[in-house]
Amino acid sequence: MVPELPPLPALTRAEGELVDRYLEVVDLLGRINPARGRDTYSGLRAAQALAVKATALRDALALMHERGESELHAATLGRALRVLDGERRAGRVAVPPS
Repeated sequence: MVPELPPLPALTRAEGELVDRYLEVVDLLGRINPARGRDTYSGLRAAQALAVKATALRDALALMHERGESELHAATLGRALRVLDGERRAGRVAVPPS
């Protein structure tokens, strides 16, 4: 039986968009990481997609700023990232231990 994940913390729509777009960028960076990659083609495809996803991340932050959401609530956003497996996903960006 799969353990039930904790619920996501309450986020504004813009915060949810920020978290989603951030994780998409992290996933792509993990695929590009030459210390973890298997072939150049998959890294190339991820790098091509990265520009689009980075633009979406920028737009999410810009929207928050335009709406007057000037503060990032790091503790709440961090909880959301942990629930969405952000630690493992971000770990793929790092150089693996030797």
